[in-house]
Amino acid sequence: MSDLSVQTKLSPELKDEERTRCEVWTRVMGYHRPVSSFNIGKKGEFKERQFFNECHTVQ
Repeated sequence: MSDLSVQTKLSPELKDEERTRCEVWTRVMGYHRPVSSFNIGKKGEFKERQFFNECHTVQ
């Protein structure tokens, strides 16, 4: 059993004061950049992104 699964079983839900902010990074034009540094237009584009989901169906 990994440390993460043990921790989850001991404390399934964090209290608000235990939480920390997570910085989201994305790949833009060949390099990685934090979303927090985007201008308002680029942040809007980021929110509208759709992720590719490939489904394999057997007929």
